[in-house]
Amino acid sequence: MVISMAQFLLQMGWWIPCYGLLGAVVTLPWSTGIIRRTGPRPAAYINLLMTVLAFVHSTLIFPLTWHHQPLILVFHWLQIADLDLTLSVDISSINVGALEVVTGLSLLAQLFALGYMERDWALGRFFALMGFFAGAMSGLAISNSLLLTYILLELLTLSTYLLVGFWYAQPLVVTAARDAFLTKRVGDILLLMGVVALATMAGSLDYPDLYEWAKTANLSPLTANLLGLSLIAGSIGKCAQFPLHLWLDEAMEGPNPASILRNSVVVACGAYVLIDLQPMVSLSPVALAALVVIGTVTSVGASLVAIAQIDIKRALSHSTSAYLGLVFIAVGQQWTAFALMLLFTHAIAKALLFMSVGSIIQTTTNQDLTEMGGLWSRMPATTVAFVVGSAAMIGLLPLGSFWALQLGVANYLWEEQPWLVGVLLVVNALTALNLTRLFRLVFLGAPQQKTRRTPEVGWTMAVPMVSLIIVNLLVPLMLQRLSLLPTWEYVNKPSVFGLFLSSAIGCTIGATVYLHKAWSRSLQLPWRVVQDLLGYDFYIDKLYRLSIVLAVNQISRFSNWFDRYVVDGAVNFVGLASIFSGESLKYSVSGQSQGYMLTIVIGVGLLGLFLTRFIWGF
Repeated sequence: MVISMAQFLLQMGWWIPCYGLLGAVVTLPWSTGIIRRTGPRPAAYINLLMTVLAFVHSTLIFPLTWHHQPLILVFHWLQIADLDLTLSVDISSINVGALEVVTGLSLLAQLFALGYMERDWALGRFFALMGFFAGAMSGLAISNSLLLTYILLELLTLSTYLLVGFWYAQPLVVTAARDAFLTKRVGDILLLMGVVALATMAGSLDYPDLYEWAKTANLSPLTANLLGLSLIAGSIGKCAQFPLHLWLDEAMEGPNPASILRNSVVVACGAYVLIDLQPMVSLSPVALAALVVIGTVTSVGASLVAIAQIDIKRALSHSTSAYLGLVFIAVGQQWTAFALMLLFTHAIAKALLFMSVGSIIQTTTNQDLTEMGGLWSRMPATTVAFVVGSAAMIGLLPLGSFWALQLGVANYLWEEQPWLVGVLLVVNALTALNLTRLFRLVFLGAPQQKTRRTPEVGWTMAVPMVSLIIVNLLVPLMLQRLSLLPTWEYVNKPSVFGLFLSSAIGCTIGATVYLHKAWSRSLQLPWRVVQDLLGYDFYIDKLYRLSIVLAVNQISRFSNWFDRYVVDGAVNFVGLASIFSGESLKYSVSGQSQGYMLTIVIGVGLLGLFLTRFIWGF
C-alpha cells in the first residue's frame, strides 16, 4: 500500500504546478471583489494551503527520484493531421529539487506577506497573483518541452507585470510595470523566433528529441548563430542581463514579498531554461561567446552600480543581476554543475536578504539608506537575518555560496579560463563591499528620525525569516548529504585562499570607507561624477531614450503622418470623387433611352481611344 501510494504521488508529480494555479482561480471571487463580507483573508489562507500542498508533494517525491531514472509524462495537447503538439514534463531528481526550492521559498514568502500586507485593501488579489506566480515557476522547473516552457515564460511575464503594478495608483509603479513587461517581451519575441525555427528544423519541441537532433544537426554558421542568439534572448530578459537589465531595478516599486521571489527564484527560472537549452545553444560558438561577454559585463557593471545606490532594495536588485551574470558565464563555458549550485545557494541567500529588507521597510516605512541607522539593537532578528544572508551570499567559509564559487574557481576557471577567475573574485569583493556598506548604514551608527522607534516585526514576518536563517545555515549540510561537496583533501587550497581574500578585501573596504548619511551626492566633483555615473547605471537609460526610444518615436510619427495624409487621403479622395461623379450624373438623367445610348457610345469610344494610344505608345 505504501509503495503504491508513493508511486501514485510520483505519477501525479505533474500536478504540483497546478496547486498554485488552482489557488489563484479559486480565490477569484475575493481578488475581484465579488465576495467582500468575509474580507480578503480567506483568499490568503486558500493560497497558503495550496502552496503547502505543493511543497509537501514535492518533498515526498524527491527521495523517490534520487538515483532513479527520470519519469517522463507526455500530454498530447493538439493533434491535427501530421501536427502533434505535446506538453511534456520530466520528474527527475534535479527538477524536483528545483521544485522544492520554488515551492519552499514561495511558502515562506507568502507567510511573510501575511504580516507585510496585513493592512492592504487588495490582500486577496495579491495572494491570487502569488499563487499564479508560484504555479508558473513550478511548471518551468519540471517542463520537458520547449513549447510548454515558452507558454510558462509568457505566464511568468504576465504575473511579473501584474505584481510589479500591484499598487497601480502610483505613477512610478505603472511605469515600472510597463517597462518590465515590454523589456521581457523583447526577449520573449526573439525566443519565439527560435522556437518556431526549432519546430521546423527538428520536427519536435520535446527536449529529448531536441537533444538527439542537436547531436547530428548540420547547420550553416549563419543559421546556427541566429538560432543560438534567439534562444538565449529570452533568458537575457528574464535574468535582467545587459542590455535588457533595467526592468529589475524598476520592479522594486512592487510589494516586497513579490520581490523576495523575483530576486531569488524568478530570475533563476530564466537561467534554468537556459541550462535546458544548452545543447542547442552549443551549436553556435557566437552564442556561447555572447553568454560569457554578457555575463561578464553584467556581473562587473551591476556590482559597481549596486555600491552607489541609496535605495536599499535597488542596491540588492543590482547584485541579483551580477550573480546571474556569473551563471551566464558558467552556461557559456558549459559548466552546468557550477551554474546549478550557484543558482541554488544564491536563491536561498537572496530570499533571506530581501526578507530582512522587508522587515526594515515595514517597520520604518522607508527605503532611503541616508535616513536609516542604529537598528541592530532594536531589531535583533532582522539584524541576524541580514548578516547570515550576506555571509551566505559571498565567499565566506563554510556557508553555501562559498562552495558554489569554490567549485567554479577550482574545477573550471583555474585551469581553463584563468582570466574569468578575476571576474568572479572582483564580483565577490564588490558584493562584500556593498553588503558591508548597507549593514553600516542601516544597522550601525546613530538612529535617525525614522529609526528611533522601530520595534521588531511580528511573528508572521519573524517566523519565515528565522526559518530561512536556519535553512541558510544548513545549506552546507544539505550539499554534503547530497554528495555535492568535495572532501578536504580534494579542495583546491589556492581557490579557498583567493575567495577568502576577495571577501576580506571587500568587507574591509566597506567597513572603513567614509560614509556620511547626509550626502546623497558627494561634494567633491570627481567623486560626484563617478557616483552619478554608477548611480544612474552608466546612463544607459538616457542612452536608450536618445537612440532606440527616439528612433521608435520618429518612426511612429512618420507612420502616423503617412497613414493620415497619404493612405487616408487616397481613400478620402476616392470617396469624394465618387460623391462628385454621382452628384454630377444625376443631372444627366432624362428618362430617354437614346440619351443613355449616346452616353454609353461616347464613353466606350473615349475608353477605346485611350487604350489604343496607350498600346501604340509602347
